[in-house]
Amino acid sequence: MTEAKTKPYEVVHDFRDRAILVGVDRGQRGWPIEADLAELARLVDTAGAEIVGSVTQRLDRPHPRTFIGAGKAEEVATLAEQTDATLVVFDDDLTPSQQANIENLVLGVKILDRTALILDIFALHAKSREGRLQVELAQMEYLLPRLRGLWRHFGQAAAASGGALGIGTRGPGETQLETDRRLARRRIQEVRRELKAVAAARDTQRSSRHRSGVFRVALVGYTNAGKSTLLNALTGADALVQDKLFATLDATTRRLELPEGRIVTLTDTVGFINKLPHSLVEAFKSTLDEVREADLLLHVIDTSHPMAKAQMAAVSEVLGELDVAATPQLLVYNKVDLVEQAELGQLHRISPGAVFVSGVHHTGLDELLDKIASEAAHGDRTLDVLIPYTRGDLVRLAHEDARIISEEHLEDGTHLIVRVPTAYADAFGEFEGEEEPG
Repeated sequence: MTEAKTKPYEVVHDFRDRAILVGVDRGQRGWPIEADLAELARLVDTAGAEIVGSVTQRLDRPHPRTFIGAGKAEEVATLAEQTDATLVVFDDDLTPSQQANIENLVLGVKILDRTALILDIFALHAKSREGRLQVELAQMEYLLPRLRGLWRHFGQAAAASGGALGIGTRGPGETQLETDRRLARRRIQEVRRELKAVAAARDTQRSSRHRSGVFRVALVGYTNAGKSTLLNALTGADALVQDKLFATLDATTRRLELPEGRIVTLTDTVGFINKLPHSLVEAFKSTLDEVREADLLLHVIDTSHPMAKAQMAAVSEVLGELDVAATPQLLVYNKVDLVEQAELGQLHRISPGAVFVSGVHHTGLDELLDKIASEAAHGDRTLDVLIPYTRGDLVRLAHEDARIISEEHLEDGTHLIVRVPTAYADAFGEFEGEEEPG
C-alpha cells in the first residue's frame, strides 16, 4: 500500500470583496454625483474589490444618525442581500455613531467611509519606513474613536455564528475596550516619536541639499495625472508607473540636468484627490515638506480627464493647506496626445504660460526644461571673479553647479565670468571684481 502524498496548501482563488457604492448628491455644491461615484469606483478597484451595485441619495445635509436616512439605509441592506455584498463604501466620511447605526441596519457587511478606504489603499502602497509609519498613525487615529463600534460589531458576529465567544475573547467587554484604547493611545505616541526621528534624518538630507544651493523642483498634481511618468521621462528614473490611484506615496527625488548644464533636483510626491481627508494631509506633512520647501512647483494636469478643471481646484485646495501659495508654480498639461487639437488650442489661450507635454511620448519636454531653467535662473548673479590656482575647488564648483560664460587662465589664477545661484555668491565673494548685470 503506497502512502498518499500530501499536497501543500494551495490558494484556489483570491478573495475579492463585493462592494456597493453609496454617494450623496449635493446638487451644485459639489462634483456631479456621476463623477464622484466614478472616482469612488476607481478607489474601490485600486483597493482590490469588485463593484456589484450603487445607491445614491439627494441630500442638502447628512442625516445625523445614518448619514443617508433610515429608509435609504434599508435599501442598501436589501441590495447587499440581493448581491451577496461583503462591503459597503460611502463616498463621504461617517462619524463613529453613524457608522455604528448603519452597521446595525446592514448586518454582516463591512461598512467603510472614504477615509477608511483611502487609508487601506495607502497601507497597500506605502513602501518606505516613513510612509508605513505615516499610514499607521493615520489609521490608529481614525480607529481610536471607533473602537466601541468595532467591539459591538465583533459581538454581533459571534452571536450570529452561534452565540459562543472563542477562547481569549470572553470577559468584560468594557474592561477590554479601555485596555484597547490605552494600547492604541500608547502606540500613537510611539509612532509619533518614530516619525520625529525619521523626519529629523530627512531634514538633515534636505538641509544638505539646501546648503548646496541646488534648485529644487517638486511635481504636484491630482493622483494618476502622470507625475511618475514625467519624472521618468525627464530623468531616466525607474519610478513605479501604474494606472491606479495613489500608485506613488513615498517621495522620489532625482537629479535633473538642464540644457545649460545646471543640476537641479526633481521630486515626485503623493498625488492629491478630491475630498482628501485632512488627517492624511496631517500624517503625510513630513513627506509633503518636499512640496513646502521646493523652489518651483510643477502642477501636472491630466488634460484628457473630463474633470480636469475640478481636479486642479482640488490640488490648489490642498496646496493652500500646505501654505505654499507663494511658491512659483508652472502648469504642466500632460497626456496631450489624448486630447483633440481644438481643445488644446482653447487651453493654450486660457493658460498662455503653461507647458503642454506627453510624458509617455516625450513630447514638449524640451520646452518644459527651458521653462524650469528660466525659473532656476531668476535668482542667479553674474560675477566677474579671479580665482587663485590654490582654490581649484571653486573652479570645480563653478563647472558643476554654475554657468560659465567665459574662462581664461591668467598668471594669477583663473578668470571667470560666471552665473551662480545666490547661495554660492558668498563663496566667490572675496575673489570678485566687478559684478556683471544679471
